[in-house]
Amino acid sequence: MKLLKIKIQRILFVAISIVALLSSFCSCGKAKKEMMNSFEDPNEVCTVFSRDVSTLISDSGITRYRVVAPEWYMYEQSDTPRWYFPKGIYLENFDEDFNVSAFLEGDTAIFLKNQRLWELRGDVKMANTKDERFFTERIYWSQDAQKIYSDTVIHIERGDRIIEGKGFESNQNMTAYKILKTTGIFPVEDFKKKDTTESAALDTLKNKTALKKPLN
Repeated sequence: MKLLKIKIQRILFVAISIVALLSSFCSCGKAKKEMMNSFEDPNEVCTVFSRDVSTLISDSGITRYRVVAPEWYMYEQSDTPRWYFPKGIYLENFDEDFNVSAFLEGDTAIFLKNQRLWELRGDVKMANTKDERFFTERIYWSQDAQKIYSDTVIHIERGDRIIEGKGFESNQNMTAYKILKTTGIFPVEDFKKKDTTESAALDTLKNKTALKKPLN
């Protein structure tokens, strides 16, 4: 009787072990399947990745742009096909004679292919053939509308004056533009004096702060 009891306990132990093992395999298989499904999601996985890119892009059979970027991710199979430039981008726009008519530069950028819309963020810089320079934190460039615009603060440096405001619209050559809300217009010399005064005040503040710090 005792021997029979021991055999039954062994059978139960083996059965429990098998069930646990099968459960483990099922769990691992499910996790692996979920991971593979996630990895194969076209919205999350880029189809093409390029490093240290410098290339020309055509529009309607005519070379219109040059792109320079450290990294370029293409999500061609996504529900929202896009290009992503996480480490910055430099864009040149060419006129019909293949001369550079404007350039744009940003810390990060994304291009929505279906909308043909660029978005640049971070330290965004732009310039045109008139040597006017534009600085902002975010801009949009619609290739279909041939328009560049922003809803953030804009700083423009011209030969004779500095213009600041919020909101900005321009043609894609940056030669015909307007500021939606102007907040200041300064002669270049006055702006430089103001900048020098602010720098001197900042240096004084730094020196005072340094004196308050403990020597050790």
